[in-house]
Amino acid sequence: MAQQSEKTNAMRQLEAAGVPFEVLHYEVDEDLSAAHAAAKLGLDPDQVFKTIVLTGERTGYFVCVIPGSCEIDLKKAAKAAGDKGCALLPLKELEPLTGYVRGGCSPVGMKKRFPTALLFDRISVSVGRRGAQLFIEPGRLAEAVGAVLADLIA
Repeated sequence: MAQQSEKTNAMRQLEAAGVPFEVLHYEVDEDLSAAHAAAKLGLDPDQVFKTIVLTGERTGYFVCVIPGSCEIDLKKAAKAAGDKGCALLPLKELEPLTGYVRGGCSPVGMKKRFPTALLFDRISVSVGRRGAQLFIEPGRLAEAVGAVLADLIA
C-alpha cells in the first residue's frame, strides 16, 4: 500500500470502511487510456476499468464503471440509472464535480457520492490520481460506492 503522504480520497475511504485493496503504480505519459494503463501494469485490458461520469436527463449525475476495452452504451446507462437519456459529463466539469482529473477519476472518494453502476473477481480502477490503480474485488467496490450492477456495454 502507498505511504501516508501518497493517499488519495479513494484510499482513505476504502481504509475507513475496512475494504481490502492493493495499489499498483505505473509511469504516466500522454496516453490516459485504460488499455494503456493495463499494458503498463501487465494486466488484461478487460480487468482495468474506466470511470465515466454522466448526466441523466431527469436523474442528474451518475457514474458508470466499465472495462477499459469497451465502450459505454448511453441508452443502457440511462436505463440502469432509471432515466430515458443521458450524456457524458463535459470534461471541463469533471474536476469541479468529482475532485478528479481525466485519467485519474475514481468511483471512490468523489466530492459527492453518486449512483454507480458496475460489471467482473478483481478489477482495477483509478486510485484517484494518474499513474496508480486500485486492485479490488468488484463486490467490495460496489459496497463502497453503493453501486448497482447493470449491462452498460455497447
